[in-house]
Amino acid sequence: MDPEPPYRRRPDRPADLSYVLPLRWSDDTGLDELTGYLRWLSRRAEVTVVDGSAAPLFARHARSWRPYVRHVPPDARLTFANGKVSGVTTGVRLARHEAVVIADDDVRYDDRALTRMRRLLDTADLVRPQNFFHPLPWHAAWDSGRTLLNRAFGADYPGTLGIRRSVFLAIGGYDGDVLFENLELIRTVGCAGGVELRAHDLFVRRVPPDARRFWSQRVRQAYDDLAQPARMLVFLGVVPAVLAALARRRPAALLVGAAGVVAAAEVGRRRAGATAVYPAHLPLLAPVWVLERAVCSWLALALRYGRGGVPYAGRRLRTAAHSRRQLRRAVVPH
Repeated sequence: MDPEPPYRRRPDRPADLSYVLPLRWSDDTGLDELTGYLRWLSRRAEVTVVDGSAAPLFARHARSWRPYVRHVPPDARLTFANGKVSGVTTGVRLARHEAVVIADDDVRYDDRALTRMRRLLDTADLVRPQNFFHPLPWHAAWDSGRTLLNRAFGADYPGTLGIRRSVFLAIGGYDGDVLFENLELIRTVGCAGGVELRAHDLFVRRVPPDARRFWSQRVRQAYDDLAQPARMLVFLGVVPAVLAALARRRPAALLVGAAGVVAAAEVGRRRAGATAVYPAHLPLLAPVWVLERAVCSWLALALRYGRGGVPYAGRRLRTAAHSRRQLRRAVVPH
């Protein structure tokens, strides 16, 4: 894989594109690298950084970024429990262009991906690209099992989406009192009659978190599955199945199950040209991720019914995301 960050490449330049980056930092690790990306990005799109960081960090960010981008705090009138949604809503409202990219602070587009996203938003209301980690430390390789399995059985949930601004405004945005805000936005657009495009071959790099952040996200990410009950039930069934196989001394059953998971992950890796960004060894780690998610699913269930929700930014969120049935009753078609 190219050792240079993919966003350094310079093919065609997209036009009429807004880019919204919501963030809330507790320290400035990675400030210089993100500043370089924003400087590069500002020559290709209108960039709005909606910064919910504490005042000293906000001021430092302003000095670093305001020469290149619009740097603002979240709209004070927005009081969502999930602060990212306040940032997204603020940024989309300020955007000047119809085509808007929403991206987490660890997402790194290149020219090709920006140009393709802009083109896809001519015909779709919401575009769902595919993230991949680069570089690939051990914990990012482990977590890539989730991505490959999602690709095998449907589509992944990336840290970036493309959306038409008029659609976002017409539906009144989306509920910010949920944990799995990306799924909430995807479902809200769909229930309002919007056209979603799953761009399985639109690969966008993501900077992996450090190992400490990786571990801190395990149960929270499992909590997201409460918004997808069938998926949650599958993972809840894994631990009892493994314990039963061990109690009955049937290691062959475990090997067959692990082989099935590896095969499914390989299907995801081969889909839509993804072998270009996912190394061949990643499917072998998918059973490890499944076992991790299975254990964390029980912990998430305990948080939901024992503690009333998952801790998030000093608050406790009970709802992972609303069901399509709930959203159909609440959302006005655009």
